[in-house]
Amino acid sequence: MPEISGGDTAWVLVSAALVLLMTPALGFFYGGMVRHKNVVSLVLQTFIIVGVISVSWVLWGYSLAFGPDKWGIIGGLDWVGLRGVGMEAGPYSDTIPHQAFMIFQAMFAIITPALIVGAFAERIKFKTLLIFTVLWSTFVYSPIAHWVWGVGGWLGNLGALDFAGGTVVHISSGVAALAAILVMRKRLGFGRDAMEPHNVPFIVLGAALLWFGWFGFNAGSSLAADGLAANAFVVTNTAAAMGALTWMTMTWCLGGRPSAVGAASGAVAGLVAITPAAGFVGPVAAILIGLGAGAFCYLACRLRAKLKLDDSLDVWGVHGVGGTWGAIATGLFATAAIGGTDGLFYGNTSQLWTQLAAVGVTWAFSFTMTIIILKVLDWTVGLTVNEEEENRGLDLSQHGESGYRL
Repeated sequence: MPEISGGDTAWVLVSAALVLLMTPALGFFYGGMVRHKNVVSLVLQTFIIVGVISVSWVLWGYSLAFGPDKWGIIGGLDWVGLRGVGMEAGPYSDTIPHQAFMIFQAMFAIITPALIVGAFAERIKFKTLLIFTVLWSTFVYSPIAHWVWGVGGWLGNLGALDFAGGTVVHISSGVAALAAILVMRKRLGFGRDAMEPHNVPFIVLGAALLWFGWFGFNAGSSLAADGLAANAFVVTNTAAAMGALTWMTMTWCLGGRPSAVGAASGAVAGLVAITPAAGFVGPVAAILIGLGAGAFCYLACRLRAKLKLDDSLDVWGVHGVGGTWGAIATGLFATAAIGGTDGLFYGNTSQLWTQLAAVGVTWAFSFTMTIIILKVLDWTVGLTVNEEEENRGLDLSQHGESGYRL
C-alpha cells in the first residue's frame, strides 16, 4: 500500500491554491487592457469561470480527462461525481491523495477557458460565455488533457512531452481564441476608434500575480516536493524574466519607448513558453526559451494588428504562439539528465518530430471544435450583444454595475 507523503501533499495543495490565484490575476491583467466601460465584465467573466468549472470538473470533467482510459482518447465516466476518487493515493501519484491530484488539475481546467475570454472581450453575451465555457471544457479541454496526461492517452503514449500545459492549456486556448475572432464580428469601431488599455497598473499587477501563481502551475506539476519541483521553479522564473526583458526591449527599439504593458506581456509570454518544458530543461535553455517567447509573441501580436484581426487582448499571439514555441523548444532543449528524454540538441531528433505532431494535432482539434461550438451558439443563443449594449459597455448593459464612479 503506497504511503502518503505529508510534504508532497502539502506542496501540491499549496500549488493548487497558487494556480487558483492565477485566474483572478488574469482578471486584473485583462481588465486593465479593456476600456473602462468593460472592466467589470472582464473581471466577472474570469471570476465566474472558477465557479462554473469547479462544479463541472467534479461532476464529469475530471472523469473525462483523467478517468480509466477508453481507446486512448477519453477517460470515460467511471469517476463521475468523483466516485472512486478519495483520500488514498491514485494512479497519478503514489505519495499524494487522489483528491489532491484532482483539485490541482481542476485549477488548470479553470484557467484554460478563462484565457480565451480575452479574444472576445467587450462584445460577448454573458449567457453565451457561460454555455461556451461548459461546452469547450467538456469537448475540447478534457479530451486533450487525456491525450497528453491521462493514463493511456495516445499523445502521452506517443512520447509527447508537456510538463505543465503547453499543449493542453496554452495552445488549446490560444488557437480557440484564433477560431473565435474568425467567427465573431469585430468590436464596433475596431480599427477606427482608440481602444487603448484603460488601467496600466492593473495590467502590471495582474502579470505580477500571474508570475507568482505560475510557480504552483509549473513547480507543482512535479507532484512532489523534490528536486524536479525546484528546477521547474528556477526555470519558470528565469524564462519569465527573459521574456519581460525581450518584449520591453523590442518596444523600446521599434517604438521608441520601453513599454510597461510590453514588459508585462513579455513576462506572461515567457511563462507560457516555459510551461511545457519546465520539467525537462535547465536554466540556460530557459533563457533562450524566454528570449524566443518575448520576440515571437511580440511579432505575432504585431502581425495580428497588421492583419486587422480583432483578438481583443492578443490571446492567440501570447498563448497560441507562445505555447507553440514552448512545445517545440521542449523538443529542442529537453535533457534526460533533468527529466523525460533528450531533445534534438542532445541527439534525439525523434523527440522534435513528436513535439511537432502534438502541436499540429492540438492546433487542428482545438480550432475545429471551437468553430463548431461557436457556430452552434451563434445559431441558437447568439454570440454578441447588440450595438446599443456594446456602445454603453458591458458593465452597465450586461451587469448593471460600473467599475468606477468618476
